[in-house]
Amino acid sequence: MRSLAARLLVAAALPVALSGSLVSCARTVDTFKPRIVISSPDGGGVSRQRSFTVQGYALDDVGVTRLTVDGKAIEIPVGSRKIANFQFKTLVQGSKGQYTIKATDAAGNESTLVLPISVDAVNPVIKITQVEKAGNVVRVSGVATDNTRVVQVIVDGNRLNITPGSSVQFYAETTGIYADVQAIDAAGNITKLRAR
Repeated sequence: MRSLAARLLVAAALPVALSGSLVSCARTVDTFKPRIVISSPDGGGVSRQRSFTVQGYALDDVGVTRLTVDGKAIEIPVGSRKIANFQFKTLVQGSKGQYTIKATDAAGNESTLVLPISVDAVNPVIKITQVEKAGNVVRVSGVATDNTRVVQVIVDGNRLNITPGSSVQFYAETTGIYADVQAIDAAGNITKLRAR
């Protein structure tokens, strides 16, 4: 049998010990909303066609349980729901439209992404500002412009390091007697020009 002092000590220590174990068993609350990412088309919601496939994924720490596009459920492929891949087909009336994508996780947290869609059938414009030839070396500079944005400039098959935008200046050196320049916009429209 324990002494009265030992029993009082245990009685005083027991609530402190229990409160520590109760805190460690506390349930955490999921407040992380799913994140929606569009991976294709490259330009976001810009395409040359009125009907194309949008691909993306919703990311969540617990798992995505529901995806909708304009209120209609879309299938989440089998696999990890922490990264839920999705795709859907567009059908744009006119030159502009939008789709509302919603992702919901197991805790009921919801995220919404409004994806504006533009149909762009206009090719970018290339303006060569200078061509220099020195022996077998050709130096070419110019500006590529577009009604949405230029995403790539290629000279003789080599992609230049540019900052995408509606107006992009470029400079390149190549070998030969001319330089083949290409400009590509966000919708995938391509313009080609031979600089001599």
